[in-house]
Amino acid sequence: MIGSDGKQIGVVSPQEGLARAREEGLDLVEISPTAKPPVCRITDFGKYLYTLEKEEKQARKKQHVAHIKEIKVTSKIWENDYQTKLRSAIKFLERGDKVKLTMFFRGREVTHLDLGRKVLDRFTEDVADIAEVEKNSGLEGRMIIILLTPKPGAKKKLVKTQATTQDHAKTENQ
Repeated sequence: MIGSDGKQIGVVSPQEGLARAREEGLDLVEISPTAKPPVCRITDFGKYLYTLEKEEKQARKKQHVAHIKEIKVTSKIWENDYQTKLRSAIKFLERGDKVKLTMFFRGREVTHLDLGRKVLDRFTEDVADIAEVEKNSGLEGRMIIILLTPKPGAKKKLVKTQATTQDHAKTENQ
């Protein structure tokens, strides 16, 4: 048992622990039920719940959930559309999200897989400095799916390069 001041009291019976807690006007809270013997503390239960909730909230703030963003392309994609989708993919990867690149074939386009693979190879080469291919499933029905994940250190490098280009732009404008 741990006292309200944080000092260890020792091993006591549950009845004695409850009696000490009532004397101080506080609650007996079980901190570690799996330990042998279980660890209890004399504290204000409401305050204890509040601190637990606060710690969980802090842990959730630091946590980043990686979302999967899908980008669909065809084998006949034009250059400006390709560049727009590439910029979107780079933005998603910089944010730390995964990108699912889907190449779909309509009608007889499926007979020209080589054209689609060229587009996908170019795309993966263009994002190779910030992403790596996690999964390349090949042809599934009328689609080729590639899953790209951001490289751990690449995000920081891109942020630094963007910051330097913005600094140069500011100095030129002044």
